[in-house]
Amino acid sequence: MKATYVIGHKNPDTDSVCSAICYAFLKHRLTGEEYIPCRAGEINGETAFVLEHFHVAAPQLLTSLEPTIADVQFRSVEGISSTLSLKRAWEHMRDHNIQTVPILTKRRKIKGLLTLGDQARYYMEDQDPSSLAKAKPKYSSIADTIHGEVVVGDPEAQFSKGKVVVAAANPDLMEEYIAANDMVIMGNRYDSQFSAIEMDAGCIIVCLGAKVTKTISKLASEKGCTVIETPLDTFSVAKLINQSIPVSHIMRKDDIISFGLDDTVADVRATVSKLRVRYFPITDNDGRYVGLMSQRNLLDIERRRVILVDHNEKGQAVDGIRSAEVVEVIDHHRIDSVETMNPIYFRNQPLGCTATIISLMFGENNIEIEPTIAGLLCSAIISDTLMFRSPTCTEVDERVARRLAEKAGIDIEKYALAMFNAGSRLGKKTPDEIFHLDCKAFKAEKIRLTVSQVTSVSSRELAKVKDKMLPYMEELLPTSGMDMLFLMLTNIFEESTELLFVGQGAKGIVQAAFEPECGENSVSLPKVVSRKKQVLGPLMEAIEMQ
Repeated sequence: MKATYVIGHKNPDTDSVCSAICYAFLKHRLTGEEYIPCRAGEINGETAFVLEHFHVAAPQLLTSLEPTIADVQFRSVEGISSTLSLKRAWEHMRDHNIQTVPILTKRRKIKGLLTLGDQARYYMEDQDPSSLAKAKPKYSSIADTIHGEVVVGDPEAQFSKGKVVVAAANPDLMEEYIAANDMVIMGNRYDSQFSAIEMDAGCIIVCLGAKVTKTISKLASEKGCTVIETPLDTFSVAKLINQSIPVSHIMRKDDIISFGLDDTVADVRATVSKLRVRYFPITDNDGRYVGLMSQRNLLDIERRRVILVDHNEKGQAVDGIRSAEVVEVIDHHRIDSVETMNPIYFRNQPLGCTATIISLMFGENNIEIEPTIAGLLCSAIISDTLMFRSPTCTEVDERVARRLAEKAGIDIEKYALAMFNAGSRLGKKTPDEIFHLDCKAFKAEKIRLTVSQVTSVSSRELAKVKDKMLPYMEELLPTSGMDMLFLMLTNIFEESTELLFVGQGAKGIVQAAFEPECGENSVSLPKVVSRKKQVLGPLMEAIEMQ
């Protein structure tokens, strides 16, 4: 069974990342199967602090679930060398039942392609007697093709000059058609062999299993004539000998279309639909050949199996979620619109953090939580509940977090302060980085809105952020695809938020949602720290009542 990806939402926060890691660990312990924790965006400062503190690598970055060539059942047929003979190439293709074979360099880079059509075309076209020399086959390949043996000369030397002739006449007539460097196919007649060597033939092929004499061998060696013995008759040798040419002589070198493992199936389909080619080479990220794909392979694709944690909305999910098979959802947010083909395990609880749910699942399955896993789960709960200050925090969240802190060996208050400080270093970040640290998109009625949130333990830091964020949000709005943009500047210890907003009608929505005295683009919200429970809900209700 292929691996299942466990992944959180775009612009991942600490809960999203840690829950993916810990749930993948739990699922592997329960099933023994492969579960890969992933993230749908870059790691923020707070999460980076957590992972570094517990010496855990960041999950794999997965920006799209669109099927790629890596998901296609292509054939891992071995390629061949450009020096291989046509005979051996044909046997390779016959044994693997393929009609195309890639020609590879020593580093497995694609050098060319050979098809059955290429071989048929070569045989059907008229080949003159000098065509073999143009291909420059090695004598060892010639001997191999005709089931023979090089008995005089260098097997690795090439036949590169002269023509191929059959010595069917008497020696006195051979002088008329045998020239220097020719390859002569003959029988066991001593006088014919002697005559061909004396006329400076480059090679003689002695058929029907006949053995050349010591005298002929000595003469051939002195004259630089290669001698090959074969059990075949002259007709068979003449018929087969062109199969000894190296595949480099007829392989296609230009306009070779190959695809990489990361190429999307949609893009590949669009390309191959316009081509009358049966097989295409596949390469890895380093350009090395890994297999052959046919157009038929694109018809039957196994969709990626995915478990969603800390979200269930299409708008927050990694790109290409429609192309994947969602098999589970573990979440603590409102239930929205991710659709599945079959019934799935869906666990949604009104708790302050997805990591709390996963912690409970460890206990329900009698799986001991290791210190590192406990540290990751505890960090996620601290982050999502703002160290138990958020109204989304429940008694269960705090009880579970404190138990996890003991297992992880951390002082929860001191650790939380260090973690928040690591995440709130906003002064060195650009407005774009700040806005997308924790950014989620929503839709209510026909209005599309984004609600971002940044947290800090410093009022001064948040004030500086405000000065540069409003101009940025005004500039971003026209190209964002949204009708309204909201940014929560949340002070964790003061338990308050300043809400910034831009977009036509945004001010009216804010006034209807919170009934405060507000400025043109901002409003102070005391005792408000939760996006999910204290900001998003009222905004949605205000939009729906318009």
